[in-house]
Amino acid sequence: MNEINSKLWPFLEAKKLIKRIDENKKKECIFQTGYGPSGLPHIGTFGEVLRTSMVIKAFKQLSDIPTKLFVFSDDMDGLRKVPLNIPNQTIIGKHLEKPLSSIPDPFEKYSSFAEHNNMKLKDFLEHFNFEFEFKSSTDHYKNGKFNSGLEAIFDNYEKVLNIILPTLGNERRQTYSPFLPICKTTGKVLQVKIDKLDTQKKKIEFHNPFTNKTESSSIFNGECKLQWKVDWAMRWNVLNIDYEMNGKDLIESFVLSSKINRVLGGKPPNNFTYELFLDENGEKISKSIGNGISVEDWLKFSPQESLELFMFQNPSRAKRLYFDVIPKMTDDYLKLRKDYEMQNSEEKYQNPVWFINKTDNYKFLENFSFNMILNLANVCNAESPEILWGFIENYYKDIKRIDFPLIHELLNYGVQYYNEFVLPNKKYRKPNEIEITGFRKIIEELKKIDENCQPEDIQTKIYQIGMDLKFENLRDWFSAFYQVVLGQDQGPRLGSFIKFYGIEKTINLLEERLS
Repeated sequence: MNEINSKLWPFLEAKKLIKRIDENKKKECIFQTGYGPSGLPHIGTFGEVLRTSMVIKAFKQLSDIPTKLFVFSDDMDGLRKVPLNIPNQTIIGKHLEKPLSSIPDPFEKYSSFAEHNNMKLKDFLEHFNFEFEFKSSTDHYKNGKFNSGLEAIFDNYEKVLNIILPTLGNERRQTYSPFLPICKTTGKVLQVKIDKLDTQKKKIEFHNPFTNKTESSSIFNGECKLQWKVDWAMRWNVLNIDYEMNGKDLIESFVLSSKINRVLGGKPPNNFTYELFLDENGEKISKSIGNGISVEDWLKFSPQESLELFMFQNPSRAKRLYFDVIPKMTDDYLKLRKDYEMQNSEEKYQNPVWFINKTDNYKFLENFSFNMILNLANVCNAESPEILWGFIENYYKDIKRIDFPLIHELLNYGVQYYNEFVLPNKKYRKPNEIEITGFRKIIEELKKIDENCQPEDIQTKIYQIGMDLKFENLRDWFSAFYQVVLGQDQGPRLGSFIKFYGIEKTINLLEERLS
């Protein structure tokens, strides 16, 4: 194993995983992420695959052991409810409880609902250049790839029941079975009590409520499927999975599936539990409801690298995922990227940017930020990046636009973000008497100040004016500038903003607001 002393979480995960592979004397390391295709791929899907890929990147840096990433679709699951964000909901409602791969595509493009969403998933992941092997539950069940695992569950039927039954209520215990037969009449996944196990023919016998008859089904080749927790354990065993992440809501499922996996003679994969994303109301993001922000939404207003950084940071802590986090995350990325360019190879392993897909053409400006772009756009009511370029070229006299594609990209993002979120919420207020006095003092100081002064000189003068006016809390003094002059509650560091916007223009802006 290569020696890297980074304490960042993907490296810590990779080191534990290398130890596992060495102990098991395996020749490859297999990672898995699971996907329930009852809804379209969303930002949670992106986050799980991205974070797993970050661990893979760390693993490859530490070891020469080959790796694989399986993206597994549970498309044999029965559809329990109609997603709210699809067309033809009435038609889909007629197929509830059938496997997703047996339900028509509500978008009328593919042979089934599962195929539509699976294709969307593959296109989605390929668009972001993830390296993965796609695997389908329907394919593995119907083509016999899970037969050995199904037989192992059948042979350990009582042991599996002894693990699951204590976790269920009394009523559910009476009918629970690890095996769910597929009804040959309706095509639905049946939640029924198994009356008899045919150990010779490997069949299950049960009462079918739709035909009101006793029927039997083979456990093989897609005639039945497994309950979720049992299915997960069996899949680890058959596919020889070494590592899988899951959300906090699946902690109990992982514990139970691990016990079942051990009964089958397997070793549960290394596991990392991440917290769930919350929407603007603090609710869990759900692919069936379609709440929260999507990947596409984020990428309208900021580079992909900022989203990757958001996914990297504090995965074990619940995070609110909404549009207002984008500016800060963009600036956090720009700062870390700037640091990364100056760091030696050992220091780079300590920087989250090492895990992020980095464009080669990185060139940025000193004293510049995404928040600065937004504040400039706010003051200028910018409808296009061209207006903002004028300020940049005035401040950085020798700049050539062609040398700064990232700046041009950020200006486009900034204008879009401003028009979408800042402009509709601008709300100016009138200054009170003490604030009017303060603004007039700022104008006086700016008229006396040298054009070549530093932003810190301007900041110090504004600070001193607030002190002289005896504001109890100087934050109220700066907030007054934001609310009266910019029409918002928060804003930039004023010294840097005024220097960038221009002293003469700031004087005119203040006089306009005072009049």
